[in-house]
Amino acid sequence: MLPWKRVVRPLAALLLAAAALAVPTATGAHAAGAPSSGWNDYSCKPSADHPRPVVLVHGTFGNSVDNWLGLAPYLTHRDYCVFSLDYGQLDGVPFFHGLGPIEESAQQLDAFVDKVLAATGATKADIVGHSQGGMMPRHYLKFLGGADEVNALVGIAPSNHGTTLAGLTDLLPYFPGVGDLLTEATPALAQQVAGSDFLTRLNAGGDTVPGVRYTVIATRYDQVVTPYRSQYLSGPNVRNVLLQDLCPVDLSEHVAIGLIDRIAFHEVANALDPARARPTTCASAFS
Repeated sequence: MLPWKRVVRPLAALLLAAAALAVPTATGAHAAGAPSSGWNDYSCKPSADHPRPVVLVHGTFGNSVDNWLGLAPYLTHRDYCVFSLDYGQLDGVPFFHGLGPIEESAQQLDAFVDKVLAATGATKADIVGHSQGGMMPRHYLKFLGGADEVNALVGIAPSNHGTTLAGLTDLLPYFPGVGDLLTEATPALAQQVAGSDFLTRLNAGGDTVPGVRYTVIATRYDQVVTPYRSQYLSGPNVRNVLLQDLCPVDLSEHVAIGLIDRIAFHEVANALDPARARPTTCASAFS
C-alpha cells in the first residue's frame, strides 16, 4: 500500500469523513483538463464595479473544480472574473490536492496570481479560500510579497491557527512514528496541526500584514478545524463572521460551508464588495 494511503485512511477518515460523502466526484471536464464552465476564462476583463479578479483556493483533498461548483457560478453570475487553481499535488494522487508542503503551495499561488493579473490587466486580485485554502495564502502575503498583489483575503473555515481535530492530535505522542509518516507522506496535514512549526512561523508577529483586508467566515458546527474560534484572525482590517450569528438555523459544517452554503456565499460577496454590502440573513440563502 502506498504511504499516502496509510495516512489518508486512518486520519482523513477522521479529518474529512463528511467530505467523502459531500464532495462530488471529479467531473469529466476536470479529468480531461478542460477549462471549468463559467470561470477560468482568461479573456474576462474586470468591470468598473468589480475591478479585481477573484482567485479561488481549494482546501485539503480538494481541487480547482469540485471545491467551487457552488461559489464560482455564484460569483460569475454577479459579473466577477473568477479563476481557480490546483496546488499541493502529490505524485500518484489524482484529483485530491492540497497535500504537499504549504510553502511550495504558496509559491504555486504566487505564480497563478501573477498569471491572472497579466491576463486581466488588473493590478490586484482578491482571494477566497476554503479550509487550508483560506490559510495558505497568508504565507504568500507575508513571505512572498503577496500583499502588493492582493486587496482582500476571504477565508471560509480556514485553518489559520491549526486544528486539534477535536483533540485527536493529542493522541499522536502515544503512537511513535505516526507524526513522521504524516509529515513524509502528506506534509500539509502535519503542517495544519495546531502548534506545528509552520503555523508558529506564520503567526509570529501577528496574524495580518498591512494593506490587505481579511474576512473569516466560520461555522460553530465545524468538525475539522477545531475549535472553530481558532479560525479567527486578530489585527487591523479583520472581520470575523460566525454563520449562526447571521442565521441561527444554519447547520453547515466544514464541508458544506464551502460547497453549498449560500449564506456564506452572500458574506463572500459582501467581503469582496463592501461598498455594496447588503445585510446577510437566513433569507440570503434564496437570493
